[in-house]
Amino acid sequence: MSTDPATLDSTTREARIAANLAAVEHHFHNETPEGIDLAVAEYTDDIVWEVPARGLVLRDKEAVKQEYLGMFSSMQVHRMTQLHRFATEEWVFDDSIFEFTIVGDGIRNCPFPKGTTVSVRITHAFQCRDGKICRENGYEIWREIDDEVRVNDDVPETATSEAVSYTH
Repeated sequence: MSTDPATLDSTTREARIAANLAAVEHHFHNETPEGIDLAVAEYTDDIVWEVPARGLVLRDKEAVKQEYLGMFSSMQVHRMTQLHRFATEEWVFDDSIFEFTIVGDGIRNCPFPKGTTVSVRITHAFQCRDGKICRENGYEIWREIDDEVRVNDDVPETATSEAVSYTH
C-alpha cells in the first residue's frame, strides 16, 4: 500500500486521519502522573520529542516520561483551553492555552521563576506513522497570566475550556 497521501483512496485517508486523532487524544487524556505510561505508549520506539523554546530534544520514551513527571510535579493547573485541532494523514495539529502556577523546579529551562502564574499558548505538531506518534513538537509561548498586552488570544466560539484546580 502506498504511503503517499496523494495516492491514498478517501477511505484510507479518513482511517489514517481518525487513527492519528485518536492517538493524540489518548496521549493528551493520559498526560497525568497516573496515566503517563499510557500516554507514552502512543509513541513509536524512535520518538523525537522537541520543545524548541526551552531547547529540549529527547529521543527515548523513558526520557520523555521522566520529563513529563518533572513538569507535572511543578504545575498547579488552573485552566486548559483547546482552540483548534485538525489532522492530515501524517500530522495532527493542536493549538491550546494552558494556565498554571509554577510550583516547583521540574520544568527544564522554564523562562519564569517558581510562584509565577502563566498562560502558555502551545501548538503541538504531532507527526504520526501507523497510528502512533513518531514526533511531538511543542511550540510554547510563555506569558505571565496578568500581562494584558501579551495574553490576548483570539478564542473561537468552538473552543473547549476546562477549569481545573489541581497540582499534577
